[in-house]
This record gives sequence, C-alpha cells and structure tokens, in this order.
Amino acid sequence: MSRIHYSERYSDDEFEYRHVILPKQLLKMVPKDYFNPDDSGILRLLTEQEWRGIGITQSLGWEHYEVHAPEPHVLLFRRAKNFGAPVQPQPRFKDARRK
Repeated sequence: MSRIHYSERYSDDEFEYRHVILPKQLLKMVPKDYFNPDDSGILRLLTEQEWRGIGITQSLGWEHYEVHAPEPHVLLFRRAKNFGAPVQPQPRFKDARRK
C-alpha cells in the first residue's frame, strides 16, 4: 500500500495549512461512519482522534477543516499561525539538603 502524502505547509495571515492525501486503498478501509450519511462517498470532517486513528500523524494543533469533494482522499488541515504546543509543567524535586 502507498504511503500517506503530507504537503508542505503554506499560510495566510491567520492560519498555516497543509493537505494530506490518503492512498485510495486506505480510503476504502476507513469506517463507514466517517463518511457523510448522504452516500456521496465524501468524508465528513473528522476529529483529531478519528484522523489519527486512520494513520495520519502530524504535530499538535491541526484541525481537519475541509474535504476536497472531487477527490475524497484529499483532506485539508489548518492550525493557528501562532500555535504553540502546550507546555508541560516540569516536576519540582524536593531538595534533600533542605529540611
């Protein structure tokens, strides 16, 4: 099976974008409830958990915001241009010398 293709990032004043192209064979294995209920064969907008579940991997902050209807295997993603991943608090260790 071919690999998932990730485009280069591109941006406007507000968002950075990328498109992800699923191999057509992978699209055939996507759960039926991920498609619009009108039997058009077009994916609905997927949650992060759903798109990660079908094998799409990208850094935090991306949202699936549009499907390219003529080519349902092309998913469009965006995230805020100034997105910064949440910082994990560092554990504080007790100084053994202090009592």
